[in-house]
Amino acid sequence: MTPQPLDRLRELFAKVDAFFASASARHGGRMACATGCSDCCRRRFSVTSIEADALREALAALPEAERAALAGRARAGDPGVCPALDGEGRCALYAARPLICRTHGLPIRFAPSGGRALPVLDACPKNFVGEDLHAIEASSVLDQTTLSTVLAALDMAHADAAGLPRGQRAAIASVLSGEG
Repeated sequence: MTPQPLDRLRELFAKVDAFFASASARHGGRMACATGCSDCCRRRFSVTSIEADALREALAALPEAERAALAGRARAGDPGVCPALDGEGRCALYAARPLICRTHGLPIRFAPSGGRALPVLDACPKNFVGEDLHAIEASSVLDQTTLSTVLAALDMAHADAAGLPRGQRAAIASVLSGEG
């Protein structure tokens, strides 16, 4: 049986998680990422339609009281905080969190918007403090262009299979509130 796009997305999630674990193990104390650090969750994101469906699937598996609490936070919560973030700085949908959440903290290479420029290397300001990110070995740097290309291909396959327009995005708050 051919794997479905959501199955492939879960495979991609597992690979990114393994990459993060490897980089974290390799760099130890140079990476501050840990349970309860939620600085990267202090904003609202949109996600691809396939990631939105993964979140909906995880949401449906929660007890009704937890779903209601998430929906309430999504509707009335702080617009500068992800509604999946609980009061203790933990993600209520951690296993289904989108790629943007899985990659925060890692050294990431990306092409700046606006055309022809050399790739930029960046990381969470709490990680690799005082270090030259360009000195970090390439095996610890995630290439955002490659990751985004794979995610876009999975999202297109998902949209095609579901009969949806390609390239749709949904705000995480809308997904959690049941409005999107």
